[in-house]
Amino acid sequence: MKRIKELPDFDRPREKLAKKGPRALSDVELLAIIIGRGVPGRDVLQIATEISKSLKKDFSQLNYENLQQIEGVGSAKACQIVAGFELARRYLIKEENKITSPTDVLPLVSDIINKKQEYFVCISLNGAGEVVGNRIITVGLVNHSLVHPREVFADVITERAASVILVHNHPSGTLEPSKQDILMTKQLVEAGAILGIKPL
Repeated sequence: MKRIKELPDFDRPREKLAKKGPRALSDVELLAIIIGRGVPGRDVLQIATEISKSLKKDFSQLNYENLQQIEGVGSAKACQIVAGFELARRYLIKEENKITSPTDVLPLVSDIINKKQEYFVCISLNGAGEVVGNRIITVGLVNHSLVHPREVFADVITERAASVILVHNHPSGTLEPSKQDILMTKQLVEAGAILGIKPL
């Protein structure tokens, strides 16, 4: 993993969030922003990666004391993380977010409807059809957004998703898929088949 100082400015978490919004960031990148900075000998992304692994292993163990057991996480950082997750629990997280019909997807992508650029969104689902990830993959031009399978499936694989829902807007207002849309969809379906992840 590259240290944050080795990343180009546009690919650093804060700059990436400012340009593409929070949904374009990985869990590690979001944690890195919450943490703010690393400590001597340990980069912020290294610390964020270890915290992310700990959360995925047992989210119920997220607390002030356990976070401080991670090298580079002191009292201030532990408080920032716990406070951030508590706010999310109180205001944002629903107990269940299950996709059973196309209409269930609309609230998850409503923020891109009136965008003047083309946004490509990937929603990851587990085997029960519950949403486990929802992120912006690319932000394109007025009439097209270039998407590569590796960008779509990189985080999906990490989330161990069983299927994905792929969505993009058409700022022009046309409902007909372009030739590029059809080709891109074919490539993503083929890539998903190889990985055992079904695009819905």
